[in-house]
Amino acid sequence: MNKDVAVLVGAGSIGQAIIRRIGAGKHIVLGDLRIENANAAAKVLEDAGFETSAIAVDISSRESILKLIEHAQKIGNIKNFVNAAGVSPSQAPVEAILKVDLYGTAVLLEEFGKVIAEGGSGVVISSQSGHRLGALSEEENAKLATTPTEELLELDFLKKITDTLKAYQYSKRCNVLRVMYEATRWGKRGATINSISPGIIITPLANDELKGPRGEGYRKMLEASPAGRAGTPDEVGELAEFLMSKRGKFISGADYLIDGGTTASYWFGDLQYLKKTH
Repeated sequence: MNKDVAVLVGAGSIGQAIIRRIGAGKHIVLGDLRIENANAAAKVLEDAGFETSAIAVDISSRESILKLIEHAQKIGNIKNFVNAAGVSPSQAPVEAILKVDLYGTAVLLEEFGKVIAEGGSGVVISSQSGHRLGALSEEENAKLATTPTEELLELDFLKKITDTLKAYQYSKRCNVLRVMYEATRWGKRGATINSISPGIIITPLANDELKGPRGEGYRKMLEASPAGRAGTPDEVGELAEFLMSKRGKFISGADYLIDGGTTASYWFGDLQYLKKTH
């Protein structure tokens, strides 16, 4: 074991933007639900001079996550962890969103927290959606943050969710709270873990949405936001690189909203009209 390893779960545009910035000189393990996605990302990175391997991983399965970790540990010390995997409210039913985005992320944080190397760092990609959920009670926050992973999906208030957007919002709020909880454990290993909550970032999926039936609403929202545009994967990558570098060593258990001011406008500005539709 002489190679530092950076593990990326979810081989899409944002994950690749981050791993390119932190992966030089390390072995990059690319995990994705679809092995063809992981292989395609591996090919692009290999052609750019990175050392990679690809593996299929289903984050809704602890067994699959443990196989991913086993694969990475055979190569070397896991120095970096990035989770950019998940499903959106328009892609999946409530049960799947909670199983992947909420439970799956919690298990990833738990299991990688057991093996992350001294001086290591991790980033979880959450979403601005979690910031559009109203304030939860102190008890609900504590339950989302600290409930044992195998009991999370049994929480009463989660079982009552029938709307996919609400399931997504709760999942993303849970991501941020689990990062806070796990930061206390990761710290005992000399490692940091943070979350990033992007707004609309231009990826192939976002481009499809902007050209789809709800595209006009999205474009109007972006134009009325303080930034007046969508973000790019590279902008998220720059933030993640800072958090995972030596400059970010005093930052752990934090969440960074990177949405061009959209959430600020949703609560207090020109985008307050969106509250009526949520």
